Amino acid sequence: MSRSLPPNFQLGFATASYQIEGAVATDGRGPSIWDEFCHQTPTRTKNSNGDIACDHYNRLDEDLDLLKQYGADAYRFSISWSRIIPLGGRQDPVNEAGIDFYNRLIDGCLERNITPWATLYHWDLPQALHDRYGGWLDVEESQLDFEGYARLCFERFGDRVKNWITLNEPWIVSIFGYATGINAPGRASQGVNPQASEGDSATEPWTVGKALIMSHARAVAAYNRDFRQAQGGQIGISLNGDYYEPWDPKEPKDLKAAERRMQFHIGWFADPIFLRRDYPQCMRDQLGERLPQFSEADMSLLRAAECDFYGMNYYTSQFARHRSTLAPETDFVGNVDELQTDKAGNAVGSESGLAWLRSCPDLFRKHLARVYRLYGKPIYVTENGCPCPGEDKMTREQSVQDVYRQQYFLDHIGAINDAVQQDGAVVAGYFAWSLMDNLEWSDGYGPRFGVTYTDYDTLERTPKRSAAMLRGIVDARKVSSINGKV
Repeated sequence: MSRSLPPNFQLGFATASYQIEGAVATDGRGPSIWDEFCHQTPTRTKNSNGDIACDHYNRLDEDLDLLKQYGADAYRFSISWSRIIPLGGRQDPVNEAGIDFYNRLIDGCLERNITPWATLYHWDLPQALHDRYGGWLDVEESQLDFEGYARLCFERFGDRVKNWITLNEPWIVSIFGYATGINAPGRASQGVNPQASEGDSATEPWTVGKALIMSHARAVAAYNRDFRQAQGGQIGISLNGDYYEPWDPKEPKDLKAAERRMQFHIGWFADPIFLRRDYPQCMRDQLGERLPQFSEADMSLLRAAECDFYGMNYYTSQFARHRSTLAPETDFVGNVDELQTDKAGNAVGSESGLAWLRSCPDLFRKHLARVYRLYGKPIYVTENGCPCPGEDKMTREQSVQDVYRQQYFLDHIGAINDAVQQDGAVVAGYFAWSLMDNLEWSDGYGPRFGVTYTDYDTLERTPKRSAAMLRGIVDARKVSSINGKV
């Protein structure tokens, strides 16, 4: 077996606050847009909510012990904005009980020799900001409030947290929240989503995208200017994105379609953030004036927001086929068809427990190489994982065997190994999604991504076999270190 992962390669597990914490009205926490969304009638989340979730708020030590048991180097968690600033705004009161919870979480990690990785925003905007000015729809106000929130986190936690992620998957926030309306706050044009009572799928996602880019930039610039020297940490962002192959590799238009789809998925955020330049030209060409402009002040702020790493959330890949018709105003994929089989009928990968997720490790390798070539930052894989086929209907005894997940992890870490060794990509760490089965957003408690089985009736945790094998997979691929040198 070839060994190419660096000796300091980090293995971790990831979670998100609303998906696991519960305790939504405990110790002064304010509601988020997901609290509101999960309690709408008729339900838009399969009658599920995060009121209790995995009760991580009250079972913190038990869950940190699991991380220790699994041999984790690091733990990626997210901070609930409304738990520490219930009303969200930069002038609003701070909730010290919320600060205390994250202090206990961070200290608990360090006591177990686990490196904390904090995500500032994993989709749970304080509902008060959405009510006050439309949340992410107000580009100017939202970025100022996000900077205030970020500064509070740096001030209170930055003496111990040395790894920061500003935003998790801004593409999902923009598209699922404001184009299709399947995630909070559930806005979309009526013709796109009949359950949405308000929204404009043709314009709002692009406004929200700019608000998120500039909010990220303000947080990073603040860290670089006022905290980095004293705290000595690093900061980046986690972007999702599939890798796309052409449906017909002999058709030039499909080759262009595959690249265009990745530009609409990744370049939308990565080009301004990492290259400090305008959106990809293909987006300007299709969207025209609906895509907001960057002012010179915006570009100056982006230049001051140099990141340390690229956080990659990767699950699957697809084929892209060009369309010969004009893109509708509500299109957000670059006027392509997304398919799981190519022209010859070849499947992109093996089926998992969700229709959209196929295991495609060879294309993951290509994805790593492409992202590193384009953006030149060390990559941390900040999410990667899957549910097993049929796992949503399995008993606990069946679920903990998780043969499919074990193979998925083995293949995808192998792809990282090959991308580093053969393609020259720099990949510094890997976070499995997720530490435990949890609320899978609008899909409720059906899909199980965890390496720990959660019994949602008793909240008992049971390690799955994949949890124990990840440490060995990573260690088997690490380059040995002699006298501290590779």
